[in-house]
Amino acid sequence: MIYIASDHAGFELKEDIKNYLQDNKIEYADLGTDSEKSVDYPDYAFKVAKEVNNTAGSLGILICGTGIGMGIAANKIKGIRAALIYDEYTAEVARKHNNANIITLGGRTMTPLEARRYITKFISSEYEGGRHDKRITKIENAEK
Repeated sequence: MIYIASDHAGFELKEDIKNYLQDNKIEYADLGTDSEKSVDYPDYAFKVAKEVNNTAGSLGILICGTGIGMGIAANKIKGIRAALIYDEYTAEVARKHNNANIITLGGRTMTPLEARRYITKFISSEYEGGRHDKRITKIENAEK
């Protein structure tokens, strides 16, 4: 399951991503917003982060103007490792090295085609573990 949400600045890109997920038969849940009317991005970041935490094996996609605000907000929730993605390499490494469970994207910084490529890379990559485990453990310990 992929939980997806945006603020007003990411709404248009979110709608395109939903079409992409549907076309590729990827199960998702849209947690808002439902228009380009101004909203507060932390509200949507928290919704997705809580669902990702409560649903084993799920991932999240958050979109705001740059992806920065959504990432900051989502990472306040214990257990979330949200990564700002801006190319295919960062999408892959976010999963492989950081075991990211949410990606953040910029509705004003990338095209729909770029976002689709980054999402494909993110969801097709898997956490490598090994040498990265001790680093993830340190992050988890800091949350306690």
